[in-house]
Formats: sequence, C-alpha cells, structure tokens
Amino acid sequence: MINYEKICAQVVEIAKSAGSFIRQEREAFSLAKVEYKGKNDLVSYVDKAAEDTIIKSLTELLPGAGFIAEENKEVSVSEEFNWIIDPLDGTTNFIHGIPAFAVSIALQYKTELVIGVVYEIGKDECFYAWKDSAAYLNGKEIRVSENTKVADTLLATGFPYYDFEKKDAYMELFGDLIQNCHGLRRIGAAAVDLAYTACGRFDGYFEYNLKPWDIAAGLFIVQQAGGKVVDFKGGNDMLKDCDLIATNGHISEELLQYVKKYFSKFYQ
Repeated sequence: MINYEKICAQVVEIAKSAGSFIRQEREAFSLAKVEYKGKNDLVSYVDKAAEDTIIKSLTELLPGAGFIAEENKEVSVSEEFNWIIDPLDGTTNFIHGIPAFAVSIALQYKTELVIGVVYEIGKDECFYAWKDSAAYLNGKEIRVSENTKVADTLLATGFPYYDFEKKDAYMELFGDLIQNCHGLRRIGAAAVDLAYTACGRFDGYFEYNLKPWDIAAGLFIVQQAGGKVVDFKGGNDMLKDCDLIATNGHISEELLQYVKKYFSKFYQ
C-alpha cells in the first residue's frame, strides 16, 4: 500500500533541493539567457535544468509513474500515477528578479490528487499535504481564513499572457471587485497564490488561462486546508478547463457569482 505521507516528505526534500538550485542561479542570472516559447511566455535554462533534476528524482521515488510537465515534452503519461510538475512557477518574476516564484509538484492517482507540494523559494516556505492529511507550512498545520463575505476579504488573481479574448470581461470583473473587497493582489505565480489562500493570507484566488502544472499542487493544498476550489462554471473541471476559483469555502458561492456575472457568456 502506498504511504503518501512518506512520499510527501520525500517530495518536500526534492522541491527544496530544486529550489536551492534556482535560488543560486538567480544570483548570476542574465536576461540574455531567456528564451520565448510564445508571446509573453518565457523560459530559461534554469526551468529546464530544475525540471530534469526533479523528474530524475521523482522517477527514482516512484518508478513507473508518468509525468505531466511544463518543459519536458518527451516524458509519458501513465494510466495510474502521474506527477504534475512546474519546476519554476513565476518564471517572469524570476527573470526580472521579483522574489515570488515556486517549485510546484503534485501526484495524481488516476483522476484524484493525492499529494501537493509548493515550495516558495524567496521566503523559504514549503506548503504541503497528502491524501487524508491536514495542510502544512514548514511543519505547522495551516487553515484557510474565516471571513464570510467578499466585502471583508483580500483576493488574489492573475493576468492572462496570451488568449486575450476574455480580457474585457476580466477587466470588468476587476473593476467590480476592487470596489467591493479589501483589495486585489497579483503576485504572478499561481502556485504561490493558492498556497497563500491555503494559509489564510488570501481569502480567495481566481484566474483563467492556466495550465495543470500551475495549479494542481496548490489547489490540492487549499482543499486539504479546508478550502473549496471550483472552475468558473462552479464545477470540478479545474485541471481540464484550467480556470479556477479557490476560496476559504465561506465566500465560494458569492465570488462565483461575481465571476459568472461576466464570464457565463463564454460557457454557454
């Protein structure tokens, strides 16, 4: 029988090791080393080297598991266990020297997430959880916030960097929310946004146009911390549709209605 707690502890060490490499490389990083995968979609040798190391370590940890990975397209997907990994979530922050980027690693069994680890490198904070566990930050249990109204909350979001079809609706949603909550924050790393929601720094987070590796680990940690995660339609296809609303659970329905007010026309 799989011991998810034991595997999670080992994944934490793998994430921290990759984070140490990323932190060291940031000290001497040059913009000349940046590559473009697409418009505003940046990557560097640091992303690729970190991912290679993570894949090697995870393969040794759980032989036979597949991978859903951002940079390495040569890895294969398994019918049972799959690692969903982003070696450097917040690459643009990393490239520009903004200290908010993370290693994100999730383990999925068939369609169920069973482990999530987010290591926020700049603050040396590791968020993690495994199946049937609480959520933790550097060894201490964390919980989502207790605020019950959007009016009393601090929310996080992100901006699309391609596929701007929904841009106008998004800006209208921003305009509505900034008048009806304590504020909106845009950190630039979905994994960090989700981790901060899990520990109560944010009361909620919403974004569209994401990828599974951006959100898998973080959304699982939010759920294990007592929160709720839905897609923009209010369903559970976050990893398929890659839009999501993650909250403390108390404001889930209210925030969903804000989103639906502007986005329902895209899902008819």
